[in-house]
Amino acid sequence: MNVLLDTVALYRAVTQPETLPASVRQLLQDRAHTLHVSLISAWELAIKASLGKLTLPCPLGDFFTQATRDLLATTLGLELDAIVRVTQLPPHHRDPFDRLLIAQALTGNYAVATSDARFSAYGLKVIW
Repeated sequence: MNVLLDTVALYRAVTQPETLPASVRQLLQDRAHTLHVSLISAWELAIKASLGKLTLPCPLGDFFTQATRDLLATTLGLELDAIVRVTQLPPHHRDPFDRLLIAQALTGNYAVATSDARFSAYGLKVIW
């Protein structure tokens, strides 16, 4: 299964893996799944860190690169198809970063590791 980690899942997988539900910890260890992290999450982390809402253990570039490497994840860029898909999403969710992640998951046919139950309103398989 292809799984996209949302920003919270990515951050907690690296900084506080013990706080993740067992289903997500198991997913992270099962090499039968292909994990993906999005540059959208890097952007969200950058915004939150610059506003003082989040403390990263190291500079963002190092954090994201190391997290991707440690999780054996693939980095997803932002493609026009996902941006266009945002315009077609019903308004179940207002957060622009989450809407982009949802659109990316839909266009790429990814399940999503997220604590946000609103993702499932878009027909996505949510793991948490």
